[in-house]
Order: sequence, then C-alpha cells, then structure tokens
Amino acid sequence: MSTENTMEELLLNQQELESEPDTEGVSINLDEASAEVSAVEGSYGAEQIQVLEGLEAVRKRPGMYIGSTSERGLHHLVYEVVDNSIDEALAGYCSDVRVTIHQDNSITVVDNGRGIPVDLHETGKPALEVVLTVLHAGGKFGGDGYKVSGGLHGVGVSVVNALSEYMDVEVKRDGKIHQMSFSRGVTTKEMTIVGTTEETGTKVHFMPDKEIFSVTTYSYETLKHRLRELSFLNHGITIHLEDERTAASESFHFEGGISSFVEYLNRKKEVINAKPIYFNGTKDDIVVEIALQYNDSYQENIYSFVNNINTEEGGTHLAGFKIALTRAANDYAKKNNILKSNQGNFSGEDIREGLTCVISLKIREPQFEGQTKTKLGNSEVRGIVDSIVSEGLNEFFEENPDTTKKILEKAVMASRAREAARKARELTRRKNALEVSSLPGKLADCSVKDPEHCEIYIVEGDSAGGSAKQGRDRKFQAILPIRGKILNVEKARLDKIYANAEIRTMITAFGSGIGEEFDLSKLRYNKIVIMTDADVDGAHIRTLLLTFLYRYMRPLVEHGHVYIAQPPLFKISKGKKVWYTYSDDEQNEKLNELGREGCNVQRYKGLGEMNPEQLWETTMNPETRTMLRVNMEDAEAADELFNILMGDKVEPRRQFIEEHAQYVRNLDI
Repeated sequence: MSTENTMEELLLNQQELESEPDTEGVSINLDEASAEVSAVEGSYGAEQIQVLEGLEAVRKRPGMYIGSTSERGLHHLVYEVVDNSIDEALAGYCSDVRVTIHQDNSITVVDNGRGIPVDLHETGKPALEVVLTVLHAGGKFGGDGYKVSGGLHGVGVSVVNALSEYMDVEVKRDGKIHQMSFSRGVTTKEMTIVGTTEETGTKVHFMPDKEIFSVTTYSYETLKHRLRELSFLNHGITIHLEDERTAASESFHFEGGISSFVEYLNRKKEVINAKPIYFNGTKDDIVVEIALQYNDSYQENIYSFVNNINTEEGGTHLAGFKIALTRAANDYAKKNNILKSNQGNFSGEDIREGLTCVISLKIREPQFEGQTKTKLGNSEVRGIVDSIVSEGLNEFFEENPDTTKKILEKAVMASRAREAARKARELTRRKNALEVSSLPGKLADCSVKDPEHCEIYIVEGDSAGGSAKQGRDRKFQAILPIRGKILNVEKARLDKIYANAEIRTMITAFGSGIGEEFDLSKLRYNKIVIMTDADVDGAHIRTLLLTFLYRYMRPLVEHGHVYIAQPPLFKISKGKKVWYTYSDDEQNEKLNELGREGCNVQRYKGLGEMNPEQLWETTMNPETRTMLRVNMEDAEAADELFNILMGDKVEPRRQFIEEHAQYVRNLDI
C-alpha cells in the first residue's frame, strides 16, 4: 500500500505551484505604476500624505498584522482572541476557555476571566470600544494590568475586529452583562447593558471577512494542536474545543504542565529516563520552567517558548540552557570517571542526542528579534537560565546516578560516532564551490553559476536519469541520479550517514553541509526537486529523501527550497493529438470530454518510460510543469510523523496506515 498521499498531505503542507522562475512573486501593472508615479512627480506636498484612520491600515495591509490572508492568517485570528484569555490565566483570573467552530465557520471564544473593562476611557468612549477599535490600545504596556503577556503590541483583538465581517462581544463584569457589535472594525451597536449576572468573563463571536481571506474554512486539527499546546504551557487551565460542523470536541487540561508536554512528545518513543527531569526558578521577575527526557533516537527536539510564544529561532534562553547542560554533563562525567582524564569533553551535540526538551519562560518585557520576530534577545536571560539549569541538573545527576549513567553512556556512543563522522565528512568537503572537479562524477551540473537561478533534480535510477539529462535545459537545470533507496537516517547516527555513498553525493552537490554545520548561504541551487516514479517504490524513495532533508538540512524545508516534481500518470492519444493527465479524476474527466472510443491510454509507472522530450514537456519545463513546494507548518507534528513512518516501532506505523488507508488515491498492488 502506498502512503504517498498521507505522507505529503498530513506531514507537510505542500502548495501546488505553477513554477515560472522569472515571474514568481508579485505581479506589477507597469501602466498603473507609471500613472501613480506621474501623478505625484513634481507635486509632492501635504496633499499626497495619506492618513489611514482607525483600523483602515489593518484592512489595507492585513499581512503586516497576521502574517498572511491564507489559511495561516485565518487561524491566527483565533489565536489572537484566545491569547487574551490566556493572558487572564497568566494573571491568575481565568481557568476555563471554550472555543467553538460554528456551522458557518464563524468562531466563538468564551472565558471566565475578569472581562474586558467597560468603564469610560479618557477618550470618552467605553474601554471595551477602545480595546476593539484602536490599535496599540490594551493593558499590557505597563502598570499592573498584566505582569506577563503573550500579546505585547496591543493590536491583537482589534485586528481580529478589523478583519471580521462582524464581531459581537459580550462582557460579564461588575454584576452586569454588556453587549456591543462591530462590522469590519466599525461600531454597529453601541455598548448596552442587557442583564445582570454574578459571573465574570468575555465572549467574542466573529466571522472572518471573505473580502480579506482567500480561505475561510477552519481546520479542527490545526486549532486543536495550538490549544493543546497552550494547555501544556499553562498547567491548570482547561481549554475546550468544539466543532459544530462534525460534532467533534475535545478538552485539554494538564496538571503536569510542560512535563506532560515532554511525555506527550515522547509517547511513541523508547525513553531512557522514565519521568521527565523538571526544574524551575524565578529571578528578577523572570520565571523559568524546563522539562527534559531522553529517548533512544539520534535526534534532538528542543521547543522553547516565551510567554506562550514559540521562539522557533531560539535566543538567549536556549543558549543559556545548552551551555549549562553541556557543562553539567561534562563535570559529572569527569568526576565519576565516565570520561577518562585523557579523553576530550562531550560536545553539545553529543549530550543532546535523543533529547526532548521544553523550555518555557514568562518575562514581563521580552525583546524579540530575528527574521520572524521569534528569537529572544534579552541578554540577562542567558545567565538566569544557565544558573537555574546548572543547579537543577547537578541535583538530579547526584540523586539519580543510574539514570544519569545511561544518559551519559549514550553521549559516549554519540561522541565516538561524531569522531567517525568528522573523518568521513572530510571526504565530502569542497575547497571551492566553483571547482567542478570536486563535484560528484554522476552529477550533470548546470552552466549558470548564480544559485538563485539554478535547480537540481534528484532522480532515481540510470534510465530516468538519462532521460532527465537529455531533456533538461542545461543552462539552469542540474541532474543528480541516485541508485536505489538511500539510508533511512531516522535509524542511523551521523557516521553511518556520511558513510552512505548516495547521501554523501547529495551533500557534496548541494554544497551547504549538514547538521550543525549547515550553511544556507552556501547552497548551490535555489530549488531542490525530488523526481521519483509514481509507484510504491517511488513514494518510499521520496519519503526517505524527505526524512534526510528534514533531519539534517531542515532550513531547506523551512525556507521553501524543496519541491516535489509531478510527472503525469497517463498519456491519452487520439489521432495525432496527445494529452497528459496527473490523477485518476483528471483522467476520467478528460475521457468523458473526449469520448473513450478511439482513445489510446498509456499508464506511466516509471519516469524511464518517457522519452526526453515528453519528460521536459510534462515535468521539467517551467512554462508547463506543475510542482509541489514542501512547507513545514508544524515542527512537532512533522517530527512525530517522521518517527512513526521511519522509526523502529512497528505498531505506530501499522496503526497510522490503518487510520489513513481511506485517503490513499493511487494504490499500486
């Protein structure tokens, strides 16, 4: 049974692209642009200065506030509203949050916090109206409203209001029930008192604006993942999710907090320490929580959060943790003769092999930096985390010598493998990226040297490789044939990976290195295209390649450099005319359209069945081809699925196949 569709649809969100290298990105109407320039040229005065009132700026440039107007931005609206409830929980006033997806894809979020203030603001308007209609208005800029908060810019719920077809808000506070309504950020119903109550809390019901969003259908699974994550990070809070469209519902409550989070992440792996190591501490109003547990895999998975925000790019808190972990492990290993006096120290990689860790900080005024503003920059945090981790680990090591010995013995094996990998790595290094002589012999390189305009096809087999080499555009397309199925890196250490000839060839061809030494700036090709046969073996090879790229060249996936070619499944010929179809549905539709009589249908199972001209026309020509770009929306889910499909345990894999068999479209028996 082929798992190619479940792998590609559930593991990685892949967008179908019509790839045209010279026209990717934003299209510009030059006539309109010229007209605009002419209008202001020579007459640049006060009349040309435009002020966007209220929430107009949000509607004009929504991507600046929520990232995108696609599925990701759509779900971000829910997170912004829920974050307000979580901030109430962090302040100690909220214990229950309920999120409902309605039949019409509108959303309701209800909490039992204090309720948004409703008294008159200095502007003369109710505070509720100010919070919902004014950017940078909120209780998170100082004072005693919130000590820590995920929403620090005061644009959250007002942005949701601006981008909603309608929003109805109900606040229970001061013994009364207050209601107010809005449409696209404009007040449509003034705040009124509609009853009395002894409860407190806020209820927000909104409908995403179809004029703004290209996608308006909510994913239950996407929301479930984030809400479960929030409940792990804020132990004691209960978050309910209900989907009225399917009657699905779930509640999340984890008293164990991030320790439960680590156990959840490792639930399908063999663990070394039965219970996660947990410690916390507070210094200078910075609260630090850390939970870690080792498993028998060869990968590390560290997830760091600041005020519930996933700091995907790390930062000073992650640096402090890594320094303290490496030092504490080396000190204990030397002291207890696990490392001999003549041996070198463990490297950070050695000690982190098989580590699953969650780091969670609560900071009053975090400073975020980096390309996506998800890297913590507070310099004082490094020392604080270092101190808390050192104290916590030293105590654990001394009190749990048997478990500590198992962890450090694994590090010893990792250290030996690292040294073997270092020797093997020297064979793959190139002195100069432009030295063609140092490239693999089987690589048919392109003549253009600018990586931005280059692409490389990874093709399985000599037959398909031969067709691809003859059919390509030699200027910008390189072909790298590989033989058979590469090593499953999920079950191998780095030394074994470097010893694999096919993987070593790819590392050398790409030029960017792997693992800790990976350098995206040295990548020789802007597009890395996996082109395999449309059968079970092809799907398996594709999965093995994706596993390697995800585990050891993850930035390639994160930055959108990995693509999957889409060769046709069928060739239909009638008379002298030829059509290619890419799915069973498309094939059947074309045959109703043409009439089956007189049609000759050929089913392609291998790329080698196509001659070079056909392969170029259908799969490699930027003007006519269709490719899938591999994106990584969810690192945690991706890690879990790679472990299920490629790991040692058979039972989770069998269960996965049984659960998702219904989604398989191309069954090859």
